Amino acid sequence: MSRARVCLALFSASVLAGQTVEVTKVLAKPLSRSVRLTGELLPYQSVDLHARVTGFVEAVLVDRGSIVDQGQTLVTLSAPEMEAQIAEAQAKARAADSQLAEAKAKLRAAEATYAHLKEAAETPGAIAGNELVVAEENVAAATGAVASAGAAREAAQASVEALKRLDEYLKVQAPFSGVITERLAHPGALAGPGSGALLRLEQVTRLRLATAVPEAYAGRIALGARVSFRVAAHPERAFAGVVARSARSVDPKTRTMAVELDVANRDGALAPGMYPEVNWPVQGGKSSLIVPATSIVTTTERVFVIRVVNGRAEWVDVRRGAREGDQVEVYGPLSEGDIILLRGSDEIRDGAPIKKGSA
Repeated sequence: MSRARVCLALFSASVLAGQTVEVTKVLAKPLSRSVRLTGELLPYQSVDLHARVTGFVEAVLVDRGSIVDQGQTLVTLSAPEMEAQIAEAQAKARAADSQLAEAKAKLRAAEATYAHLKEAAETPGAIAGNELVVAEENVAAATGAVASAGAAREAAQASVEALKRLDEYLKVQAPFSGVITERLAHPGALAGPGSGALLRLEQVTRLRLATAVPEAYAGRIALGARVSFRVAAHPERAFAGVVARSARSVDPKTRTMAVELDVANRDGALAPGMYPEVNWPVQGGKSSLIVPATSIVTTTERVFVIRVVNGRAEWVDVRRGAREGDQVEVYGPLSEGDIILLRGSDEIRDGAPIKKGSA
């Protein structure tokens, strides 16, 4: 160092030493901050709609972007062979009704004959002894025939009802309210349980925001906490979601835990597939040492604050932590309540005498 520079440094130190400097105290408090995480917006519910029965697509009543209500008919199918099956089943049901009516008529005749013979049997010698036995067995047989015909009728009716329910499946309806995001079928196409999807329906008035929380912050996930985020499509607007679900398991590959937020989207400003930037809150579990940002001195060789000890300056090396406003978390050999310079400067040399101002 040249003699002129040495003289200048000594002059600066002596001038500062003769002035009163502002000081402040090192604080200790939990530091609240947030980290930026990338997330993905997903529909709250999403389903590919398939045909439940085999048939030809007759009409597609919606298209991509259509807003639909729960229970609304979206696609109609036609299956002529099913109509034939229903007609056949109905004919069998009518035949079963006739057989049941005939069996009941025979039962009534058998019961009447048995009653007549039983009355006649009270007069000795009026009828042969085995005639009453035969009449009683005829009543039992007729009763069994009625029961069998009744069961056959119930089976035939059940077959008709089952086919009618299948006929209702020719109408594909929305299981929940939402928006059609994909149309995958057109009239004339053959559809069935084993074929591809006809439509894709998503619920977008309510969304899921999925994000991966680093392991270091996973222990502080609070269900019900409100978390803010932004999307590139609306940079001027802040959105928020509520922490609703946690995987409760850390992925061993990424060392993160999957977390989902519920997001209201009544105005439709957000869309599934967007990648929001999430301001994930991190609450400090223990107290941190906090100093004003102006107290930290950074040179090419070191980062330090200037502590006042017995009227003299002491350079104390520190490392920066998180920042909260105009305060900075620091790590180093400091203690809560230490007096440091409010505005640090490397012109105040280590060991220089100084005068304290207000703390």
